[in-house]
Amino acid sequence: MASTSHKPRSMPVGQRNILRPNDSASLWNCTLSPGWTRDEVEILRNALTRFGIGNWKDIMEYGCLPGKTNAQLNLQTQKLLGQQSTAEFQGLHIDPLEVGRTNALKQGDDVKRKNGFIVNSGGKLTREERMRKTQEHREKYELPESVWKNIVLPKPND
Repeated sequence: MASTSHKPRSMPVGQRNILRPNDSASLWNCTLSPGWTRDEVEILRNALTRFGIGNWKDIMEYGCLPGKTNAQLNLQTQKLLGQQSTAEFQGLHIDPLEVGRTNALKQGDDVKRKNGFIVNSGGKLTREERMRKTQEHREKYELPESVWKNIVLPKPND
């Protein structure tokens, strides 16, 4: 009887099974999915304040959260903000926990939540509505440049 070696594969071949840059390695059984430690959440909070909400590329290039993908950064940012849409905060240098505290207090028939996040239950915001909201958030939450430029983040070798 001939022995054939069958090698288990964690990722089948084919166009739909390509590891993409925003995929978590744990999707393909390459690594455990450890979630986020308190330290990592605090680093993300500071990185968002320093680089601006949604600037995943800058955060990833800096290297303060090695192994985290832009999808993971985005989801954790939603948790910090307490809302699903981050578009109205794009590029703002804010403390996301301040927004999260405000959102946690919001109640009423017009506030819809899913998994604890406030979700938009109406239509998509127009460009003008988004810009108006961004300006409101800038006035209410944005920190002075002298504060966010001086935030020190760890590097992978620290």
